[in-house]
Amino acid sequence: MKYERSHLDWLESEAIYILREVAGASANPVLFFSGGKDSIVLLRLAEMAFRPGRFPFPLLHIDTGHNFDEVIAFRDARAAELGERLIVRSVEDSIRRGTVRLLSKNQSRNAAQSVTLLEAVAEFGFDAAIGGARRDEEKARAKERVFSFRDAFGQWDPKNQRPELWDLYNPRVHKGEHVRVFPISNWTELDVWQYIEREKLAVPSIYYAHRRRVVRRNGFLFIPGKAETGEERSVRFRTVGDISCTCPVESVALTPAEIIRETAATTVTERGATRMDDQTSDASMELRKKEGYF
Repeated sequence: MKYERSHLDWLESEAIYILREVAGASANPVLFFSGGKDSIVLLRLAEMAFRPGRFPFPLLHIDTGHNFDEVIAFRDARAAELGERLIVRSVEDSIRRGTVRLLSKNQSRNAAQSVTLLEAVAEFGFDAAIGGARRDEEKARAKERVFSFRDAFGQWDPKNQRPELWDLYNPRVHKGEHVRVFPISNWTELDVWQYIEREKLAVPSIYYAHRRRVVRRNGFLFIPGKAETGEERSVRFRTVGDISCTCPVESVALTPAEIIRETAATTVTERGATRMDDQTSDASMELRKKEGYF
């Protein structure tokens, strides 16, 4: 009987090929791992690419200081389970150094991560940084190459990127430059959840429906502030980021299969539905990426 490869098999093979390419062609790569679903999938793909050996790169997380406790606990537990080195650099440290200045203590720190990230790249001399961004998330990310060049200032110019014909990648950089590498660029949110279900991957509990107090504003659900009461609803998070700008969605999905059904029926992207920092301007993500954002 002839074995028919599924679309997940093809996506998996492509991602493994990209991971091996960056490991073989870069002198000092690193893999972003936040504890979010996309980076969890990346870790599984890295296992497929390099086990039983150790990963040829450490893991890196830029901690805003406003992350969900469940996600941080999962991040630490998963890195320890794999026995891989986890480097954590904090926006709080950048604030203390004066390289990040916020208008208020409650301001979203998502954009501020760019500074801390570029400081970490310079500190360790990374020449390739592997991330879990996908082209379906947001239109600025749809412009990304798989190997996305960053100049000596860590900046991205969408009009000055290298061609990637026939899956041939060019990771060469000069001292101080680096590339961002996106092995799951061609995946969708639905693909990610189908892979999580197939591989039986654990994810932080807040991705599944749970009871949580929320407040409604402009059609979105927000985590209430100290002075707000809110209402208790059954919600889950489609994406996890800075608490100040990440919204849950109403849901009763308790398993990957149920999330797959919800995802297949939705007409709004995960960032469009839940990330308030992406709603401020049509070009907000692109501007942040040009400044060094993920």
